[in-house]
Amino acid sequence: MIEAIRALISEHGRLPVPVDSLDDSQDLYASGLTSFAAVQLMLALEDHFEVEFPETMLNRRSFASITAIKTCIEELVPKSAAA
Repeated sequence: MIEAIRALISEHGRLPVPVDSLDDSQDLYASGLTSFAAVQLMLALEDHFEVEFPETMLNRRSFASITAIKTCIEELVPKSAAA
């Protein structure tokens, strides 16, 4: 799952640094993620994992790091499908 999230961040996050250089817990906003790119990333994540982020997850904290994104996805996807 982490590899898929990293690939989607790389494709849609528009970060000025390579995603491979980031730790899973590193702040994506501090690394250059904009609000617009976060929305694009959210849409790509929804598409890839076939989920819909509920309104309660539509906040900066949910997309602050790779780990935060993974945690949200795990809450939305059954364990067998998330692997």
